[in-house]
Formats: sequence, C-alpha cells, structure tokens
Amino acid sequence: MTMHRRQFLSGIAAATGLGYALPATTPSDWPQWRGPRRDGISTETGLLASWPSGSGPKRLWQISNLGEGYGSLAVAGERIYVQGRRGNDSVVFALNRANGAPVWFSILGPRLDQDRGPGPRSTPTVDGESIYALSENGDLSCIRFKDGSSQWKRNILKDFGGDNPHWNLSESPLIDGNNVIVTPGGRDACVVALDKTTGKTVWTSKGLSDSAGYSSCIVADVAGVRTIMTLTAQAGVGIRASDGKLMWREQSPANGTANCTTPVLEGNRVFYTSAYGTGCAMLELTSGGNNLVAAEKKYFNRDMQNHHGGVVVHQGHVYGFSNAILTCMELATGKAVWKDRSVGKGSITFADGKLYLLSEGQVMGLAEATPAGYKELGRFPIEDQGLPSWAHPVVCGGKLYIRNQGLLSCYDVKA
Repeated sequence: MTMHRRQFLSGIAAATGLGYALPATTPSDWPQWRGPRRDGISTETGLLASWPSGSGPKRLWQISNLGEGYGSLAVAGERIYVQGRRGNDSVVFALNRANGAPVWFSILGPRLDQDRGPGPRSTPTVDGESIYALSENGDLSCIRFKDGSSQWKRNILKDFGGDNPHWNLSESPLIDGNNVIVTPGGRDACVVALDKTTGKTVWTSKGLSDSAGYSSCIVADVAGVRTIMTLTAQAGVGIRASDGKLMWREQSPANGTANCTTPVLEGNRVFYTSAYGTGCAMLELTSGGNNLVAAEKKYFNRDMQNHHGGVVVHQGHVYGFSNAILTCMELATGKAVWKDRSVGKGSITFADGKLYLLSEGQVMGLAEATPAGYKELGRFPIEDQGLPSWAHPVVCGGKLYIRNQGLLSCYDVKA
C-alpha cells in the first residue's frame, strides 16, 4: 500500500463513522456528473422556499485543500468524491460527507496547466464499490472506494490516438451496464466502451472520427435501442450502446471552438446546445428498424447558446444560460418564453421546483422554475478564488454543495 493512501486509512473509521460501508444508492445521493440521471435534476423535496437576503442558507462546513480544478462532485453514502491536485499530481479525493474531512486520495497522473486555469475538469462516477475518474491528461482509473487503490488504469489519449482538446479533457466517465464509456476522440475511436472491471476495450465507434469535445455522454433506451448520446467537437451524435455503431450525426448545434454542454433527453427528444454564436437543435428520435434509431431535426435556433453551465428540462421547458442571459424556452417548439440577466452567466441545477444558479462571477442564486417569468428567491456571494466559478452546484440530502477551485462549501437548504 502506498504512503499517500496509508496516511489517511488510520482516520477512516473516525472520519466516516461507518468504516468500509458500501456507498448507498438512495435519492439523497448524487453519484455522478449532473446527478443520478445526468440531467441536472435532483429529486429532493422539502427544501427552503427562499433564502435570507444577502446571506443565503446556513453554511455547515467548508474545506480549502482541494488544490485546483473545475470539476463538480459525486456524493454517495457517507462520502464525497471530487477531483483536484496535490503537488504535481492530478488526484481524486474521498471526503467525509458530514464535515469534509479527508478519507483518502488517489493519484490519477500528472496535473496540467492551462491558460484558463490548471487542474482537472471532470467529476468522478460512483458505481457500487468502484469510482471511475478521468484526469485532464487522459488518465482513466477504476478506483476501489474503500481505500483509494487502483483496480486498473489506462490513458485514453495514448491508447486510442486522441488529441487533448485545447482546454484539456473535461468529460466525466459514463457507466452503462458492464461498460465504462469515454470519448478519446481517436480515429474510428471517437467514443469507446471499456470493460468496467478490467479496463479492456469492448468496442470503438467505427466510422466516427470526431475529435473529443468537452461534453459528457448520456445513455438511455430510445425506441427500444440502448443509445449513447454526446456532443463531440464537431456534432451531436447518437451511438448504439451494444457495439458503438453511429446512428446519427447532427452538426448544426456544434461550434468550432468549444462544445461543452451535456445533451439532455426528454421522452424521444434530444436537445443539444453550444455557444460561440451557434445555438441549439432538438432532434426527434424514432425507430429506424434493424435495431437502429432515426433522428429528425425539428428545429435549430440561436435562442439557447449555452457555453458550459448546462441546461435542465422541467415540465416541457428548457432552462439554461444563453451566454450571460438565463433563458426559458419550450422544448417542443424552441420558442423563447422569457429571458433575464439573473445572477449572470453560469451553471444550473434543478431541485424542488427551483433553479439553483451559480454565476461564474461568484454569486449563488435561487429562482422559480416556471414559464410564467423570472422570480428570484435569494442570492449570496461566494469567495472569489481568482478564476471563474465554473463547477456545477450539487443539491442532495438537503444540502447544497459548491466547489470553487480549492474550496468546497456545504450549505443546509432543508426547510
């Protein structure tokens, strides 16, 4: 056992109170990027209807030792998992959910600098006893939750001939059944499936050689076909999960600079969006026969140009920041219903009928999720760490978690 793990193990029982208890899979957990369904939606209820003016909800604890990075966090059982830096290493931290105390850390590989901020951009994925994490340099690791030891490692850029995007890899690994899905962006290997237990290659997306964007994959059963969807550097795509076959490729919602936003699926409609003067497209998905899915573009417009903060769908409406303007639009038609400057350009999470809005300018806001118009229910400032606050907020277990570079703060939002 290496020293970086051993030095934390002696404190595990005290830190967690539960020793090696398995991570839970309850509604109060947030086990991966954008939550249980990767859609930015929390199923929490009974949360505060508004926040005290200026001060926000009560802060329960704060830690300041994550190093750096833009990744959000996963919460499962008694632990929080988040990526950051120690020295020259890009690492995953396991923390005590009750107070943020460290349990262990696991080294993924060397950290990278970047002109828009160094460190990792991804969020770990919890699957049973394993944690899957991808570094900014392409180092993918399957980590044992009990002590942070590595079960297997691969570098997806080296193994599949991909190039690191300008602002470094930012996707969060997707678990689908026995496979872990990632996007190295190699030739005939834009998207790949690896055996989640061994790391061995299961399939590569033949016929799709797009470069990797900054988006993360989602997966769902669509028209009877298990389907992986993502936004590459060149297009919104749909891939058959069984063998990596490309089923559709729509270029209209992709820009030539940075495609960041994770697509959202509502029923048989998939929604892609990007910024840099581009916009959004909604595709309607139907059976194409022969175990394929057919995609028909229903609209493209420029009313939702989401940069990196994500969008959520609630009761037939899409909510997200179109550049710096919070926008509500009809999913079915693409019609913009209302727009408001709100807290300024940022990221979004939905819980209990509310929009949790984290501005890149260090402001946390709360608003009603309603097509009737923008109604703000509170806001408060967070500490400025010298870089934009790009990590998406997490709402689970009656708590609001905000990661901003080395800081992680936990707030009580239970009514």
